[in-house]
Amino acid sequence: MNKTIPILIFGYGNLSRGDDALGPLLLEMIQDRMTSGSVEILNDFQLQVEHALDLEDRNLVLFIDASVACADAFDFRELEPAHDKSYTTHAMSPAAVLQVYQTIKHQNPPPCFLLSIQGEQFELGSDLSPKARENLQRAGHYAEQLLKQPDVEIWRELAEKAFHHET
Repeated sequence: MNKTIPILIFGYGNLSRGDDALGPLLLEMIQDRMTSGSVEILNDFQLQVEHALDLEDRNLVLFIDASVACADAFDFRELEPAHDKSYTTHAMSPAAVLQVYQTIKHQNPPPCFLLSIQGEQFELGSDLSPKARENLQRAGHYAEQLLKQPDVEIWRELAEKAFHHET
């Protein structure tokens, strides 16, 4: 039986839709800089029910996605399981994936966080916008700091600071 790698980084988005590529592009940056085998990287177009199984036996999970709703270049927050409108669609939110995990495993999911990177243009065939490219660099530095400190309490503190910074 293969041993599960303790930290999962899951980026999702479509490389053909402009700034929607931010999640997969950040994964590429992280992968290029990784030296440790303690992190597993997954990439997909969108989150689906099956991804709940990828959370099993993890210590920490980081979801990475593009967003138009960021207050700054990027947002970082802890996730809670939740039924939402994505629950019954093909493309799910991270919170809905956590809810599926909780439902099928009858236990709480591992600590999960979301790093959202601000994007502006998501048209099919468009390139990454200049602002998104800048935001990607800033989010990349932040992700690098997170991975140097793979501790749930440190990540929770950072998420709390980010939340209070927004309000």
